[in-house]
Amino acid sequence: MSRELANKVYGKIKLVDSFPDYKVKVVDSFADLHVQKVSSFADSPGKWEIVTSFEDYKVQVVDSFEDFKIKYVSSFPGPQ
Repeated sequence: MSRELANKVYGKIKLVDSFPDYKVKVVDSFADLHVQKVSSFADSPGKWEIVTSFEDYKVQVVDSFEDFKIKYVSSFPGPQ
C-alpha cells in the first residue's frame, strides 16, 4: 500500500508541521521512494520541488506512524 501511495506524490511539495496530506519518514535504507529535490520539472514520481505556497501536496516529516518512507538522493529518483 505505501509504495503505491508514494508513486502518486510528486510535484510541488510544501513541508509542514501540522495538517499534512502525507506523513513521511526519512531513512537511509529500505525506502519506499527515492526523492530528488529539483528546482523545476517535478513531473515524475520521486521528483519534489520544495515550495512555500501553491503546493500540490503538504508533507510532514515524522519519526513514526508514517504513510511511507523516503530517502533523499541526488540521482535516480522514484519508487523502490
